[in-house]
Amino acid sequence: MISQAIQPVQSYASLPDELQVFAGRQADVRLAVPAVSSAVVDRPDIVGLDDQAAMHVTRQQPLHLHPQQTGHAKLTLKLWGKIPVKTVHVNVIPDLRVVPGGQTIGVKVKSAGILVVGHHLVRSGQDERVSPGETAGIKLGDLITHMDGKRLDGVAGVSEAVELAGKSKKGIDVVLKRGKETVKTRLTPAYDSEDQAWRLGLYIRDSAAGVGTLTFYAPDQGVYGALGHVITDMNTQTSIVVGSGQIVQSNVTSISKSETGDPGEKRAHFLKESKILGNIERNTAFGIFGKMSGNPEHSLYSKGIPVAFSHEVKEGPAEILTVVDGQQVERFSIDIVHVADQTEPATKGLVLRITDPKLLDKTGGIVQGMSGSPIVQNGKLIGAVTHVFVNDPKSGYGCFIEWMLQDAGVMMKKENDKNLKAG
Repeated sequence: MISQAIQPVQSYASLPDELQVFAGRQADVRLAVPAVSSAVVDRPDIVGLDDQAAMHVTRQQPLHLHPQQTGHAKLTLKLWGKIPVKTVHVNVIPDLRVVPGGQTIGVKVKSAGILVVGHHLVRSGQDERVSPGETAGIKLGDLITHMDGKRLDGVAGVSEAVELAGKSKKGIDVVLKRGKETVKTRLTPAYDSEDQAWRLGLYIRDSAAGVGTLTFYAPDQGVYGALGHVITDMNTQTSIVVGSGQIVQSNVTSISKSETGDPGEKRAHFLKESKILGNIERNTAFGIFGKMSGNPEHSLYSKGIPVAFSHEVKEGPAEILTVVDGQQVERFSIDIVHVADQTEPATKGLVLRITDPKLLDKTGGIVQGMSGSPIVQNGKLIGAVTHVFVNDPKSGYGCFIEWMLQDAGVMMKKENDKNLKAG
C-alpha cells in the first residue's frame, strides 16, 4: 500500500523545473503526470490557463498556457487536486521571430593564436633528430597564444621569433591554451642542418576554411547563426578558438552523393569575397555566430517567422531549406523521427530522415556542407541539420534552434533567468 501511494509523487520529479514560453503565443505543454492532477498559477495576469484544463491535467491532453505579458509565474501541480507536488517556474519572454537561412556560405576562420597540428623531427646533427616542441611538452591541439610575452596574431610572427632565439642561443617563453588550462613552457629551437634554418619541430596552422549553411538571421539583433555544430581542426579534432573570421557568399557547383559509408559533400566555391555577409565572433558546440547587417540574397523569406522551443517540437513531417545547385535555396520534405527531451543545451536533439524524392535523387541524403540547414515545422523554425548517419545517409541528427539562439545572444539563457528571478 505504501509503495503504491508514493509512486505517483515520485514520478513528478521528472517534470521540468523551468519552462520558457513566448508572450502572446499559446503554448501547449504535455505533462506526463502520473495521477489525476490540477494546475494553478500564482500570476494569472502573466500566464493564463484554460479553466477546464487547469482542473483536470491528464496525460492525453496538453495543458494550454496563455502567456499574457513578459514576466515570471509559478505553475503548481496538485495531486488529486489537493496536494502540491511540483512547482514549475514559467518564464514569459518577448515574442521572437528570425529569418530562416538555407544559403550556402563560405567560412573563413583565423584562430586566436597558432594551433599545433603535428610534430616533426629536426636533423640537428649527423645522426641526431629531435623535435624541440615535443621535448618542451607541447601537444597536438595546443593553441600557442604568446611567445616571449608577445601575442601571436598568426604564423607570420613565429619564424622571426624562432630565428632570433636560435641565433642568440636562448629559449622562447611560450604561453599556450590546452582546453581550459593555461600552460607555460620554454621552447629551445634546433638548427636544421639540411634546411639551414632554425626549427621548432612543430606543424602549425592559424586558419581554416570550408563550406556550410546559414541557419538564421535575426534582424532585430543584427546577428546570425550557422552550421549547427562546432568547427574543429581536421588534424587534431580540437575546436578552433576564433580570433577573427568572415562568412561570404558561396556557389554550389556539384554534389558528391552520399552512400553507405561515405557521407558525400557539396562542392562549392566562394563568390564575391569582397562582399562579406558577416563576421565570426564565436565557435561553439552549436555552430558559428556573429554580426550580419542584412538578410542575404536568395532568402525564401522576406521577414522573420516564429521559433519553437525544444518542448514544442513534435515527431512527424517537417522541411529543410538548403541549396543543391548554384545559390537557389529550396524546400525539401523530411520526417522528424525522434525528439530528445532536453531541458538544457545538448547536441543531437533531433533524429531526422530525408523523404523528399528530389533531394534523395540529387544528394542521396545528407551530405557534408548541408550542416546548418534550417528545419521548419508547422511554420516555425525548430532547429538545424548537424550530422549525417554514415551508415544510413538518408538520416541524421539536428539540434534545437533554442540552443543556437542562446549562443547567438538572441535568447536569454536559463541560468540568467534564474538569477533574474532570485533578484
